[in-house]
Parts: sequence; C-alpha cells; structure tokens
Amino acid sequence: MSSVGKPSAERSPFNNTSFQKKTRSKLISIPGTRPSVQNGQLLVSTGVTSLDYLLGGGLAVGTVLLIEEDRYDSYSRMILKYFLAEGVVCRHELYVAAAQDNPDDILQELPAPILDDVAMHKPAEQPRLSCEPPDGLDAMKIAWRYQNLPKVQTALASSSRFGHYYDVSKTMEPEIRQAAKCHRFYLPEHPTQSSPPHSTMLESYSALLKSLQEVINREGFDVAAPMSNSRNILRIGLHSLGSALWGDDLCCHDNPKNGRALTTFLYGLRALLRSSLSVAVVTVPSHLIQDRALMGSITRLCDNAIALESFKGSERETNPLYKDYHGLIHVRQVPHLNCLASKLPDHKDLAFKLKRKQFSIERLHLPPDLSDTVSRVSRGELAGATTVASACGSGSSGNKHLDF
Repeated sequence: MSSVGKPSAERSPFNNTSFQKKTRSKLISIPGTRPSVQNGQLLVSTGVTSLDYLLGGGLAVGTVLLIEEDRYDSYSRMILKYFLAEGVVCRHELYVAAAQDNPDDILQELPAPILDDVAMHKPAEQPRLSCEPPDGLDAMKIAWRYQNLPKVQTALASSSRFGHYYDVSKTMEPEIRQAAKCHRFYLPEHPTQSSPPHSTMLESYSALLKSLQEVINREGFDVAAPMSNSRNILRIGLHSLGSALWGDDLCCHDNPKNGRALTTFLYGLRALLRSSLSVAVVTVPSHLIQDRALMGSITRLCDNAIALESFKGSERETNPLYKDYHGLIHVRQVPHLNCLASKLPDHKDLAFKLKRKQFSIERLHLPPDLSDTVSRVSRGELAGATTVASACGSGSSGNKHLDF
C-alpha cells in the first residue's frame, strides 16, 4: 500500500520489459559499392554497365571473375581496363600484375570517364512542321501483322544506375590516374627460381600470391583487421595467366608438365580473397589450352566466368547476320553466394560490340529483314533441288533407288 503514491519510475523493476527490437547488422559503407538485392553481398561495378547486369548487379567483394581471352586479346584487355578505370574513379586501390606488358603501360591506356551531364544528355525534340508526314505513315511500311508486336529490347540495363561511363577513344588524364594508389607486379622485375620437385605451384605464381598477401595485410584489406572509417576496396587485375610468359606450359603441350600450377594458384587466390575486401579479374588465353578438362577445372575455381569470341579473322566477320556486332560472349559460370540457387541470365544468346566511344553487351537476335531474305533464299534453293531431283528421276526411270 505504501507504493501506491510513489511515481512509476520508483516502482519495482519487474515492470520493465526485456524485449529488444531486432535490427539488421549494418553493412560496411565504402564509396563505389552497394549491397546486392538478392543476397546482401557487397558489390562493385566492373565499369561496363551491361556486364554488371549480366553478373547479377556487379562483382561481389571477395570473388574472382575469369575472362577467357579472345584470340587477339583485344576485348578481354579492354574489359580489364574498364575494371581498373572504375577503381580509379571510385578511389579504390589497384593491384595490376602482368608478364608481357608493364603494368604502367596498362594504366596509361585506361579510358577516360564521361561526365554525367554529357552521358545523359539528350537532344531536344524539334517541333514537327505541318508539311511533314506523321509517324503513322512510317509505321505502315511494315506488314500489318507485325505492328502490334513489341520491339526487341537488346540493351542490357538495370533500373538503378551503378558505375560510370567511359570513352574508349580517349585516355584518362594523368592527374586522375595518379590520384589512385596502385600496386604493381611485373614478372621480369621479380627474378624467380626453379620450383622444388614436390611443389605443384610455379615460382612465378608463388611470388605473385605472396606479393598479394603482403599488400592485403599491410594495407588493411583483411577483414580480421580492426575496423576503421577509412576502409577501402582492393581491385586486382591479373593479365593473361597461364601463358608461356608466366613460365607455364598449359598452352604449349597437350599434356603439360605444370598442369596443376594455375589451379593451385587460383585455389589460393580465392581463399585469400574470401577473407579480405578485395575483388579480382583474371584473364586466361583459353583458346591455346588443349586440355578442355583442365580448362573446366580452372573455370570451376572461379566464381564468375565469361568467354569472349571475337569475329576477327573468322567467317562471321563478313556474315550479314553479325554485321552490327564484333563478337559473342558466353557465360560459363555464375556465382553461388549466400543462396541455394543463383540468378541465371535471361538470355543465352549474347553479343558485344565496340562503338566509337563505348563497349556494350546486347542480346543477339535475328533481324526481320534478314530472316525474310534467308527464308526466300532457302525456298529458292529448295525449289532448285526439287527441279534437279525431278530431272534425275525422269532420266533414270528404270532405277528404283536414287542416291543424292
């Protein structure tokens, strides 16, 4: 009874509830990144908007993207430069390793970023004159049965923009490029010794993996390091692994002596990236590797894998079907991160083209006029073959069986 007149704050503590509202764990906020809407993984952009869409929104931090080079290493090298240029604009740190070209030469070829107002600028619509024909007359040029069909959307794009746009006809200004911190690994500057007989990894790959581990630990990219407000992303670009310039014989023999060297390196690389704020892009000359089973093992050791098939030097370069494209792109593998089933691309028929200023990936489809032409040619060839068959049948009526 004595506690009736006391304020509620002085009453028994048993009135207080132990319920606590459950909140989501706060993700790391780093410039140039965003969480995935599918699995909550931290994503970075590859620099190519259409490739980000193809990979499910971007590259997940801690993963490896494998690019099977085209025969002349033109477009795979370009995607690698897009990836590094995006890191420069986002103020990420870079790590570039190569055996043929000096990493400084690769960095000097990075494409120049395009300003937002230039990239999104659209010319104003001009007023239509009264003497000009309306759009309805132009629409009647096609057959009536095709008028209500939806247009084929070839561009791969997301509703929300992620990443930047770049002009491949210009190189990045030195002031912008030098503002980013870059770590270099040029194999001729790292003298290597012969590998021990019991080792399955080449000395060149071992030195590269050791250098990567030192940079990750020294610069604070390890997730076990103390959290700080200045956490950053390390973008790793490894050019043309598996080639003879790295001391590997995968591209030289059908039964290579160092067949497990690259797979062992990729296994160690992926384990290193899983515990760090890093993401890697690796290019491999797969067209020179004769052992397809070994190439399949290399693909499975990476999280993402795409293959570029260029039309240069092939019959498709002059084929009118592919006149608007420069090559095909094949998705070999998609990542399985924090989910039971990964998101697969909507279309498997994909092609890429290099415009005057931009590299893009689109859906490959057969144009209506070309399909109509092909069908007329096919009917003509069929009619010619039927005429020849009739002539042969009338000339040899005594034969019961005709072989064509």
